[in-house]
Amino acid sequence: MNWWSQIPYKISPYLFQINGFGIRYYSLMYILAFVTFYFLIKFRIRTEKLDINIHLMDDFIIWAAMGVLLGGRFGYVLFYDFKYYILHPLNILLPFDFYNGFAFTGISGMSYHGGLIGVVTAVYFFCKKNKLLFWEFSDLLCPVVPLGYTFGRLGNFFNSELFGKATTLPWGMYFPTDPTHTLRHPSQLYEAFFEGIVLFVVLWTIRRKKVFKHRMFALYLLGYGFIRFFIEFVRKPDDHLNYVWSVFTMGQILCFLMILSGFFLFLKIKSKN
Repeated sequence: MNWWSQIPYKISPYLFQINGFGIRYYSLMYILAFVTFYFLIKFRIRTEKLDINIHLMDDFIIWAAMGVLLGGRFGYVLFYDFKYYILHPLNILLPFDFYNGFAFTGISGMSYHGGLIGVVTAVYFFCKKNKLLFWEFSDLLCPVVPLGYTFGRLGNFFNSELFGKATTLPWGMYFPTDPTHTLRHPSQLYEAFFEGIVLFVVLWTIRRKKVFKHRMFALYLLGYGFIRFFIEFVRKPDDHLNYVWSVFTMGQILCFLMILSGFFLFLKIKSKN
């Protein structure tokens, strides 16, 4: 047995814990993602001399955070566990269980695609409020966004959640939350690298090319959609959903819709230009 296959067992999901309450690394990863996003946006505005008031970013980071958290939570409820939450609506936003006595449960379950819808909605209304062009503002944001996914997926890894299917590959790992104790793909690390670092490098590299002006959002949808769609083939589907259609998971169906949206958006913007 390789020593790295036991790494998830050696990592506590908590930064610290006192009397049943604690701060998880997952929460810390969200904070790091927002901080990285905030400073990279300001770096772009300063160094590339973009015609956007840098102080607007202090307000926008609040809008973006609300979009991610509310969109991500409601997206999870709608896409992944609607039957449960329609019967337990208080558990959507409250970290307590009122249905079997009273117990602190925390809030678990966030949807990337829900978070995306939330952020796009926030960007739209923020641009409208501050008289910004949506496509120019999205050109500023999109090259920076993927790096935050690296932190988010590392948070999933620290929580030993969203792990992959069984594998015999030498880099497989055992996860303490897996009752079958099966060697599995560390799919969280695949996503951290490809959805986060690789997509960030690609979009960051081409961000100034004129041919992609006003098309960064479309490229972002295409890039993330393709990467996530194929990684889902080695990621274990949610137990309560399993496969939604044939061999495809809910994540793959939503990513396919992302790819279609990105493709048609790219063509529409191209013809308009």
